Amino acid sequence: MEKSVRRVLPRSLLGRSLLIVFIPLLVTQAISLELFYGNFLKVVSRRLSDGVSSEIVLSLNALERLHKQSDKEWFVAQARDHLQLIETWRPGAKLRRFGFNHVLGPMDEDLAHALESAIDYPFFVNWKQDPHTVKISIELSDGVLEVEAPRKRLDMGQIWLFVAWALGSSLLLFTIASLFMRNQVRAIRRLAKGAEQFGLGRDIGPIKPEGAQEVRKAAVAFNRMQDRIFRFVSQRTGVLAGVSHDLRTPLTRIRLSLAMMPRVGTVKAEDIREDVDDMINDVAEMEHMIDSYLSFARGEGAETPTVVELAPFVEDVVSAAKRTGARIQAVSIQKNLQVMMRPDAMRRALTNLLDNARRHGGAITLTARASSEGACILVDDDGPGISADRREAVFRAFESGRGGGTGLGLTISRDIVRAHGGDMELDISPSGGLRVKIFLP
Repeated sequence: MEKSVRRVLPRSLLGRSLLIVFIPLLVTQAISLELFYGNFLKVVSRRLSDGVSSEIVLSLNALERLHKQSDKEWFVAQARDHLQLIETWRPGAKLRRFGFNHVLGPMDEDLAHALESAIDYPFFVNWKQDPHTVKISIELSDGVLEVEAPRKRLDMGQIWLFVAWALGSSLLLFTIASLFMRNQVRAIRRLAKGAEQFGLGRDIGPIKPEGAQEVRKAAVAFNRMQDRIFRFVSQRTGVLAGVSHDLRTPLTRIRLSLAMMPRVGTVKAEDIREDVDDMINDVAEMEHMIDSYLSFARGEGAETPTVVELAPFVEDVVSAAKRTGARIQAVSIQKNLQVMMRPDAMRRALTNLLDNARRHGGAITLTARASSEGACILVDDDGPGISADRREAVFRAFESGRGGGTGLGLTISRDIVRAHGGDMELDISPSGGLRVKIFLP
């Protein structure tokens, strides 16, 4: 049963949306028509039929009491003038058909029931002989009385007006709904097409947010995701391009040291100790570079975000930094400040920042407080700082702001912060060095 329904239902979002609009509209109009047809129309039709049948009964009673042909003709003329009934007396005639022929609406049955309950004579009601009149033939003992009543006295012509109004309003509302739904679906189709093109590796640029509020939010989220992925890919591409460049220098020094070692004879350890120490330092430098590259390429997407209270978390990071030689001058953390974060990733980001401040600055001041965007963490040092024209450049891979290192510390830290939905900025510290601002939602 479910499969059969799925085969009948449209597959497109536009078709299903229009079906959702059309079915309730159709049901509402059908209920309205039934209420009108089943109650108001039938009540009015019965009253009209009773009125006409009462006048016919009056005519029959008068004709039965009048015996002269001239008196009967006088009464027929009076009925034509005052009752709006054209009556014709046919003496000696007989009926060939009885009952009534059917037409649309309840008035045919209502008139027949009214005549059956009012008179005991056989009759036939002809609704189809004339579109403007209803011919009622009643067989009496000495003839047939033919009564022509105006159709407007029995027929509720408003039913056609009501049906036309119901169908017209339904079509108008359905057309308006179709136009609105097509515009909404157009925005979703554009978003789906953009996602498909982006999945094929094509740069389609940002999608213009349009349509309903939810569709606009989806387009904005897609643009942010697209920008983040492009930034992620470009950074990883830069890392791969820079690996050979950065590793070539220590490898060249090791190769040079090995080439200068004697190939024959006896070599004393004291004579090559300096070269061995240099090679050990080069290997250590390469290990440090490779660890940084792996940390940068590994990312932090596998860790589950949890709600973390910022005060004990920051104090734990500060304690670890003190053990590595960092000189923490002051720590100011707002109490009961909680942030949704990946603790290990955020610990790495703060550790990188404190390590940079330790190597390039002197005293470190760390502040955490609530802000309009969520939480703000400030890391200040009194080092040389970074000039304003280079503050954005140092976030690129292999860019070292103040000399030394692999140039990945700030890059990794900002990637982690942005992965949390926040951002990182550089500014001048009140102590003259560098201030790193971290905004977390």
